Amino acid sequence: MIKDTFRHKGLRARLTDELRKKGVSDEAVLKAINAVPRHLFLDSSFVQFAYRDIAFPIGAGQTISQPSTVARQTALLELKPGDKVLEVGTGSGYQAAVLSEMGVELFTIERQTELHRKSAMLLRDLGYIKIKTVLGDGYEGLPLEGPFDAILVTAGASEIPAKLLIQLKIGKTMVLPLGGKSQIMTRIRRVSDEEFEKEEFGECAFVPMLTGISR
Repeated sequence: MIKDTFRHKGLRARLTDELRKKGVSDEAVLKAINAVPRHLFLDSSFVQFAYRDIAFPIGAGQTISQPSTVARQTALLELKPGDKVLEVGTGSGYQAAVLSEMGVELFTIERQTELHRKSAMLLRDLGYIKIKTVLGDGYEGLPLEGPFDAILVTAGASEIPAKLLIQLKIGKTMVLPLGGKSQIMTRIRRVSDEEFEKEEFGECAFVPMLTGISR
């Protein structure tokens, strides 16, 4: 049974204030974080810690990112309501829910079959029925659905996925953790058909981005 109590909402409000103090200034992003019941995306054994700014394992070698990281990545995308967005790495579905709260048209890919089923069901049960959840290889993207106004990669990529770059609209951005064991949060902007600009926003740590589909 899905429960989002006054206590949970109070804890979210406190978390939002904490993120604001940590430098998250995009009020639309903070509003989205405040709207999503993060405790429902965690294993029941971690629920008491759901509104602390920390990451947790969600199974299949994956994690749910800490809220400050989710807020940071979302803000870097510079989203507007109605934007067409691709998320690579659905995981628990938490980041997808936050993106949906930003008023975008969202497509999200997950390569782990069990995680895909679990997150798709949870997002639907929470009312996020407009999110298009896809089981697939994130390195391939969704060329038939593109081009996209924004692409968010939620796993560490050792190199920039070329097939994702060409699914970006000109003038639009992709945000991804770029590197090996440790990564740099990176924003890529497509300037023209063949020209891209890169900005870096400090160190981060994500599970590695893998190819293929895990059955």
